[in-house]
Amino acid sequence: METEIEKKIREILKTVKEKKLYPEIKIVEEGIASISEFKINGKKFLSFASSNCLGLANSKEIKESIIKGLYQYGISQVAPYHTCGTLEIHKKLEKEIADFLNMEDAMIFNTSTMANMGVIPALVNLPSSTFFSFLKMPFKSREEAVLFSDEFNHATVIEGCRLAKGEKIVYKHCDMNDLENKLKKYKRKKRKLILSDGVFSMDGDITPLKDIVFLARKYGAMVFIDDACATGILGENGRGTMEYYGLKSGVDVIVTTFSKAIGMIGGVACASKEIIDYLRISAKTHMFSVAFPAALALGVLKALEIIRKDKERRRRLWENTKYFKTKLQEAGFNTLNSQTPIIPVLIGDENTAIRISNELFNRGIFCPAIYWPAVPKGKARFRFIVSSEHTKDQMDRLIENLVDLGKKYKIIK
Repeated sequence: METEIEKKIREILKTVKEKKLYPEIKIVEEGIASISEFKINGKKFLSFASSNCLGLANSKEIKESIIKGLYQYGISQVAPYHTCGTLEIHKKLEKEIADFLNMEDAMIFNTSTMANMGVIPALVNLPSSTFFSFLKMPFKSREEAVLFSDEFNHATVIEGCRLAKGEKIVYKHCDMNDLENKLKKYKRKKRKLILSDGVFSMDGDITPLKDIVFLARKYGAMVFIDDACATGILGENGRGTMEYYGLKSGVDVIVTTFSKAIGMIGGVACASKEIIDYLRISAKTHMFSVAFPAALALGVLKALEIIRKDKERRRRLWENTKYFKTKLQEAGFNTLNSQTPIIPVLIGDENTAIRISNELFNRGIFCPAIYWPAVPKGKARFRFIVSSEHTKDQMDRLIENLVDLGKKYKIIK
């Protein structure tokens, strides 16, 4: 007998598939989808879909570090940190990433999704007085907390906020007047947390971090930044949004990922030593997960070493970004307010975006369409990510085909 849950799932899938909105996930048979060219069904495809901005995902040096780590540490500890202990290599990585992002301390997670969904609730859902009653410690009630979140924040930040017990207030995208007006309404609340992406993953624009820090100080709020799309890219040395704005302080917690410019997998939260010490006993996605593989920690360390010393990769990345974006804009495409290697091209209608994506695929170009629920309805787009490894010929090939299809579907004239 079919349960109500199974029935509802079947209805949802039927609707999504009838509207041709169910994503077709391609099976890559040769190469890896993080590099600019790979094979599907024996055919070579050009790709601008990966976040491998600095071309590190296939680095020989990093692969050799990981292989060395496998022989030295094995595949996995097969237990959480609290059960089998933290390895010395974990502490080394935490120190290196904290230093790189100019923060006091850090703790690593298996993914940045786990970081956001563990850290945000931990910052807000402070234990009740009964939890530590034997210590006679006074804790503030959960209801006092208010979260102020940018409307375009990443889905994992939004999910982290949903897991938090405080009141959720969404402010207009990068609108500091709206944020201040909302902060004023909750001026008497003692615990306030402002959350924003550093670089917004679907629009490619940069948060006005200096203004956020100013307002946070004015209204006594903590600042949380998801710098996943900024680490390795923004700032003179690739240290992210704080370096981009020349800030030495003002951000209380930075969560970032190893799975974009660093070319690896994993996530990390950086903050003061006191906050990190607290998160180690309160962030459930850290406490109850198997420890981050030590071999991958060696890989991340090697990637950080390359980012520190090889500024040529970042120079090529920004040169390619400028070239690609300029060509798209000259052709008449709407690239929104992108300021980074994440370059959206607004299409609007979901089905039109899917049709263009399919036609590009038939021409040997892999460009998945982005549509609801990843972006608002009617705001379907392509989300191109330029890397330091793309050639001008590859960029020109995509632009030429996109212009042809843009005219065909009346996106441009």
